[in-house]
Amino acid sequence: MENMTETSCRAFAEALASKAPVPGGGGASALAGSLGAALCSMVGNYTLGKPKYAAVEADVRAILEEAERLRTRLLDLVEEDAAAFAPLSRAYGIPKDDPGRGEIMEQCLRDAAAPPMEMLRLSCRVIELHQALLEKGSAMVLSDVGTGAVLAWSALYGAWLNVKVNTKSMSDRAYAGAMNQEADGMVEKYWKIAEGVYQSVMGRYS
Repeated sequence: MENMTETSCRAFAEALASKAPVPGGGGASALAGSLGAALCSMVGNYTLGKPKYAAVEADVRAILEEAERLRTRLLDLVEEDAAAFAPLSRAYGIPKDDPGRGEIMEQCLRDAAAPPMEMLRLSCRVIELHQALLEKGSAMVLSDVGTGAVLAWSALYGAWLNVKVNTKSMSDRAYAGAMNQEADGMVEKYWKIAEGVYQSVMGRYS
């Protein structure tokens, strides 16, 4: 499936449901993160220009600009994750007695781990933006702050799995360990922030 982010939602979902190797969990995670960022933008756009929020307009404008960058970059990662999977898939087919197999596999695993690692970092930032919008965003769209945080939360966990599946097979355990340590640290910190945002929003409707 080429240009996955240029197709319809229906076609993407059908490709995801099929036996095609891509898109998979990594691409779905990047898309979820992008949707979370898009809801940041939506809240920002609803907030700008409202007299009630004039005091935080500059902050909201900055959030909106960053959310747009995150949204587009996460969409790019849908494609980059798929592109990184193809050479890894071919590498697994190299005979195990091939003397060059180990080096090729190691590089392909590193390349395949890079997109979900970036998804993790960007999803953390999306969560932070929703946390800021709890107080600075329009109350009319507060539920979208909670929904956006949940989408970024989902992207966080999905990307984490896709980092782990690649680091597990790496021969360079120091490299894999450093990547795992960074990923684990982000998840440990940011799931709590996302949960806090969601519960704060839910509490206002209870």
